[in-house]
Amino acid sequence: MAGGVKKPVNIFKLKDLNEPKGIFNWRLWFAVVSFGLLGAARGVDEGLINGAFNSKVFQHSINYENYSETERANIKANVSAMVQVGSIAGALLAFLVCDRIGRIWATRQLCVLWVVGIAIFMGHGNNLNAVYAGRFIAGLGVGQTPVVGPVYIAEIAPASIRGLCTCIFTGAVYLGIVLAYFTNYGTQVNIGDTTPNRWLLPTSLHIIFAGLIFVLTFFQSESPRFLIKQGKHQEASKIMSRLRQLPEDHEYVVREIAEIRASHEEEMEATMGSSWTGVLKEMFLIPNNAYRLYLALTVQLLSQWSGAGSITLYAPDLFALLGIEGTTESLLASGVFGIVKFVSAIGCALFLVDVIGRKRALLIGITLQAIAVTYIAGFLTATPELGTVDDYVLPHYKVGPSRGAIAMIYVSGAGWALGWNSMQYLLTAELFPLRIRAVSTSLAMTLHFANQYGNARAVPVLLLPGRSGGITPAGTFWFFAGVTVVGGIWVWFFVPETGGRSLESMNRLFELPWYRIGLHGNVDADRLDMVIDEKQVDMLGGAAEHIDEAGEKRTSREAHV
Repeated sequence: MAGGVKKPVNIFKLKDLNEPKGIFNWRLWFAVVSFGLLGAARGVDEGLINGAFNSKVFQHSINYENYSETERANIKANVSAMVQVGSIAGALLAFLVCDRIGRIWATRQLCVLWVVGIAIFMGHGNNLNAVYAGRFIAGLGVGQTPVVGPVYIAEIAPASIRGLCTCIFTGAVYLGIVLAYFTNYGTQVNIGDTTPNRWLLPTSLHIIFAGLIFVLTFFQSESPRFLIKQGKHQEASKIMSRLRQLPEDHEYVVREIAEIRASHEEEMEATMGSSWTGVLKEMFLIPNNAYRLYLALTVQLLSQWSGAGSITLYAPDLFALLGIEGTTESLLASGVFGIVKFVSAIGCALFLVDVIGRKRALLIGITLQAIAVTYIAGFLTATPELGTVDDYVLPHYKVGPSRGAIAMIYVSGAGWALGWNSMQYLLTAELFPLRIRAVSTSLAMTLHFANQYGNARAVPVLLLPGRSGGITPAGTFWFFAGVTVVGGIWVWFFVPETGGRSLESMNRLFELPWYRIGLHGNVDADRLDMVIDEKQVDMLGGAAEHIDEAGEKRTSREAHV
């Protein structure tokens, strides 16, 4: 370095993109947190529903005790999974709403659907059909959250910290889970299991979060990228200036808006028609878009069937299965499980996803998850009586391995938070060009909820003994282990590193041959960037060098920018 001056190292970034310091300001973080809280919709439901359903009062209200063992497993699965059924439709609805009325109004209407559904569920807890209907309607709102939230955040975040910002959504999922688990635990300890309608208290957490997010939208501005898509360039420039806390004519704001406009105009020139059929053709018939869609859809498929979502949803049951006795104790263990996942998600956001990159963070998480579920599968294989023999008492010599299996539930949660659960939202939100971003994300999230529904619906039955239609607890976890290992191999060969790239420069990765994208994409794309930069330098009149304030040399392109 000239003069011995060194640039400070930013531990939260994979690449230094020479962004002005002022762009990382309170207004940006306020917007990120406001839309990141949408992640709590899923977390609250996953954390609450099992505790609410296990309430004796709730079970008595729907005459649960009058059904056979298999019927009870199916009813429990249906009640738990009905939000996922609604979410499938909600995710499909999201792209229409997002692209027609914008990200802000999309958020407001999903909050209304969310509250209406939960209100029906709470008001008709003694009617199983009304319970199903209320949770389905709530799902219409909840299903839109992983489309609207990550897309908005990815569209306003600076490239160098886009991963961190988008992972705030993931952190909110676990914030919702932690609050839900401990609300269930606190209700159980302080109110007990016999107070009429005691399950309504924790369920009201849904309404608290939906109301808070609805109010926060009135303090936020529309996504500049959405406005450019709508042709409102001046308004987009003003909002970008406000988000970056820089003058509208500042070189950074001017460049960012110009790049978004140029990218969108390029997309429009390559359009296959302005109708919805044209958009679908662009998604499936343009090779680089089809590869992006293949990545986004496969991420959803492999992540959901790795089993971690089911472990979250049925955590109290699984802790009881592995040897934790008593409803209160299993709820407490579930609460600690939520904290582990929350801390892991925040750690991933701060220190991994934008530091070592998306792909490495994902592989670390998958490795932890694979080790954990394989151990649990092995323990359940060695102790086949668990989950298959009523009132089975664990022998003394198996208490230690049992505690190991319980610990592995926590390791699995940490791996899921570090890996699949962070990436299934981040990669989906940042892969696609602006014109098809909302519809592609919507399609990916539809598959997300379809698989989540299938998983949530199947697991209570899969855990049953083979004679009752299941594959036993051991078989269920061996299946999860197999999917997790396959997922890790797939990520290694097919998923590219997307960290440090602007949304508009993502095309460089997908202009490469498909077989190089996963293993060599980032390096090849960087070389392509350099070639393009050199051409732009020549167009600007040569490669004259300039000296910046730190004494370092920059190319004429950087100086012009």
